[in-house]
Amino acid sequence: MELKFSEQAYVPFVSVENMIRLVKKIGARRFMAELADVIEADFKRWELFDKTPRVASHSDVGVIELMPTSDGETYGFKYVNGHPKNANEGLQTVTAFGLLARVDTGYPILLTEMTLLTGLRTAAMSGLVGRHLAPKGADTMAMIGNGAQSEFQCLAFAEICGIKNVRLYDIAPEATRKCAKNLSQAGINVVTCTTPEESMEGAQVITTCTADKRNATILTGNMVGDGVHINAIGGDCPGKTEIAVDVIKRSDVFVEFPPQTRVEGDIQQLPEDYPVNELWQVMRGDIPGRTSDGQITMFDSVGFAVEDFSALNYVLAKIKGTDFFDSLDMLADPTDPRNLYGMLLD
Repeated sequence: MELKFSEQAYVPFVSVENMIRLVKKIGARRFMAELADVIEADFKRWELFDKTPRVASHSDVGVIELMPTSDGETYGFKYVNGHPKNANEGLQTVTAFGLLARVDTGYPILLTEMTLLTGLRTAAMSGLVGRHLAPKGADTMAMIGNGAQSEFQCLAFAEICGIKNVRLYDIAPEATRKCAKNLSQAGINVVTCTTPEESMEGAQVITTCTADKRNATILTGNMVGDGVHINAIGGDCPGKTEIAVDVIKRSDVFVEFPPQTRVEGDIQQLPEDYPVNELWQVMRGDIPGRTSDGQITMFDSVGFAVEDFSALNYVLAKIKGTDFFDSLDMLADPTDPRNLYGMLLD
């Protein structure tokens, strides 16, 4: 049934099945490229958004988080978990769902799965930042950590930044084989590597995306040459880092929302006043991004609620006029708003 979006009592719900259908119709690469443009447009109106670090509930085995924001007209949030140990139990490390609502009434206007959508959104953001910070003409990326996010990252950089070659490495060889197989028909030259150092040979972009919840040093000083762009997306919660301090100090660091990144990102290893650049200012042209061929740029990515807001609005726009959703009867709608109990008597 095609929903009339004016029917306030019904809320469109995009299931995993329908998200897959939507992505396949658009194409994953085009989906991420279009989403990157939506994110950039929202970052350019940064001041309009409510901004708060995500609300996190940590445990010994993972974290559950809420990521809310509003632009004054629409409110959105994402529920997301991060449980690295799940991979060993045959479960997803990350699962998520999200909601949009009207600010003027509080009525929800979209409920959707966001496990797949988070993978697409995270990669779209990486590609968008790479468009601003990666060396001009970059064609090779090292992909260190070949888990659930890796294919999305490779495809986004290919579509948005023109990457033609990806060099894969993971501590688990089966993960690298999985990633290489999934990318075999993607039109990208894929090279599998046996060490992280090998994966970085000739790479102008280095993406790190490991899952272990610990302070790790995936990149050390002797591994990183001048002129590269580091896309550090694995260090995303307190006590979980990937980049050695000396590498960070050699880099110009760019972040989404400093109060959140200083707690969750790789810069949690440095003093609270360590200088960083805010990406919304780069996207708006207020400050420069890459300024020289020898500059090392680093995106200390942790994910921010505005990016999920952009993704939710992108999906809402794309499902209109389609059957890629179900209509949920999730709002009590009595004839007399003051007589809610009366619904039980009908």
